[in-house]
Amino acid sequence: MTADDLLAGLDEQQRVAAEALLGPVCLLAGAGTGKTRAITHRIAYGVATGVYPPGRVMALTFTARAAGELRGRLRALGAGGVAARTFHAAALSQLNFFWPQVIGGTMPRLLDGKAKVIAHAADTLRLKLDTATLRDVAAEIEWRKTSRLSLDEYAVKGRPLPPALTAEKMVALQRGYEDLKDERRQIDFEDVLLAAAGMIEAEPRVAQQVREQYRFFVVDEYQDVSPLQHDLLQLWLGDRNDLCVVGDVSQTIYSFAGASPDYLLGFGSEFEDSVVVRLEQNYRSTPAIVAAANRLMRDRPGALSLHAATGRTGPTPAVTRHETDSSEARFVAGSIADEIASGVRPEDIAVLFRINVQSQALETALSDAGVPYVVRGATRFFEQREIKEALMLLRGATINTAIEPLFKTVSDVLRSIGWSQEPPETRGAVRDRWESLNALMNLAEQAPEGTSLKQFVDELFERQAGQHEPTMSAVTLATLHSAKGLEWDSVYLVGLAEGLVPISYAKDAAAVDEERRLLYVGITRARRLLSLSWSAAPQQGRSGQRSPSRFLAELG
Repeated sequence: MTADDLLAGLDEQQRVAAEALLGPVCLLAGAGTGKTRAITHRIAYGVATGVYPPGRVMALTFTARAAGELRGRLRALGAGGVAARTFHAAALSQLNFFWPQVIGGTMPRLLDGKAKVIAHAADTLRLKLDTATLRDVAAEIEWRKTSRLSLDEYAVKGRPLPPALTAEKMVALQRGYEDLKDERRQIDFEDVLLAAAGMIEAEPRVAQQVREQYRFFVVDEYQDVSPLQHDLLQLWLGDRNDLCVVGDVSQTIYSFAGASPDYLLGFGSEFEDSVVVRLEQNYRSTPAIVAAANRLMRDRPGALSLHAATGRTGPTPAVTRHETDSSEARFVAGSIADEIASGVRPEDIAVLFRINVQSQALETALSDAGVPYVVRGATRFFEQREIKEALMLLRGATINTAIEPLFKTVSDVLRSIGWSQEPPETRGAVRDRWESLNALMNLAEQAPEGTSLKQFVDELFERQAGQHEPTMSAVTLATLHSAKGLEWDSVYLVGLAEGLVPISYAKDAAAVDEERRLLYVGITRARRLLSLSWSAAPQQGRSGQRSPSRFLAELG
């Protein structure tokens, strides 16, 4: 694509962002305003005009899926040489390279998860902790490290703790966890960032090499940056200021993990002469859905006011009350079945909820209604047995010298392990397996004309590494947190009752505000239809009926 092609089709503000290639740039980008389009076209425009050598650009984001999507879009725009990674992946790559030179030997082994080491540390302290408490301790460790606090500094913070632990026991447990890691020569994900930052701070030679490699930085979802990530970014930059950040204060939903919107809000103060661009034209949702989102965030500090820019029409968001969680789930399943019968694709529908346990009633109701569904965050697509088998067979097929259309080769391979052009009549495991294999077939159908089998297989393995999963023909069940960055035609927000949204442990104003932002994220996932519902049934272990969420009154 030419430089002019890359600017064509951008709205006025997106174009301002794309042409601001040097110096500090801040894009305040509301939900559905085309922020990914703006930053990918900006990077590709910089490459096309010769301002950016592609190998010196680093695009940073927070999930492997988002990084994979960025890479795919940049490649399509002619900027395939640009690095698009998560903070952790970028830091880990640097550690792997510099550790043998600076410290010697191989880098310590990366922990898959903290729970087992925490449990071992608890045993040495004669503490019996359940799974939920182990998870809470892991979260506290992550918060302390991303906040760049020592154990002594953490001890005086007065953080709310699980009932089973006093402040002294929590500190002792974290100290035991760190000691065990050191003994076993292991590091966790936060240590990766800490070690990368420490190495750049302590070793001028490392700092020089890192800064010579990358000159231009773009950071997506900047409202989710933690103090540790912010400090590491500053070390990567050095005394330069070629940094573009993109974010939306109203979508700050990871404060519990150390994220702070202060860096986004204070960008203009931190970087003099920065260009600040506001993207407020919403291209995703109907005017009624945009209006509901604006009502929820009205007068909130830093909130953008969205303007519906599409000609989409749809019903006004409706609220329904139900007596039990089961009746709410059956209502939602019935509504979804009617939508599918009217021609809406299952993959264009999502049901969002606050906590994982809420999916159980929904799964039962959807199964009873014969509606296919996938639970986001359950077994990952590329970890399924049939997908691993298909990838191995497809890789083997690349050795074959016969030149055949991609569609035929892929379909022949998939047929050999049970795929067929028509789906099986019955639901259950057989249909689930078919849906997974069919998702691979759909990717082959969508591949650009002339794509070779090797190119297709290479892309599949790149997707696997980046957890960039294909779309399945099924309704998505997901928590509000895991829905961030996604969108659907129809969105059902369930369980909008006090104790769930806001969650029961959101006690102070800051925690309730985070719950408000979480609901805002859920609302802005919907393109055409938004359904809101709640059940009056008490939560397990509680008495009395639930009340509707306080946020529903604000939504009107």
